[in-house]
Amino acid sequence: MNARWLLVSLLWVSTLACALLTIAFIPHEQALQWFGAILAGSVAAVSFVHLIKASPSGFVQELIYVGGGSYLILAIASIYLFVRG
Repeated sequence: MNARWLLVSLLWVSTLACALLTIAFIPHEQALQWFGAILAGSVAAVSFVHLIKASPSGFVQELIYVGGGSYLILAIASIYLFVRG
């Protein structure tokens, strides 16, 4: 596994962990607001890593992978909250 996929998978795991913590500890009325903040944080993390590396190679690809995967994780968490009521 190269460094690109390591970064992407770590951000997906952190998004999943944040979503699970949000479901567990945040009232359901506010959870969707937190999900938006989690998604923004995952995208910002990719930008921050590339800012530190000062290397633009693969930036857009990683941004799409992290954003898309995080969006999918949070969409599934939102459906869970909707079904759970």
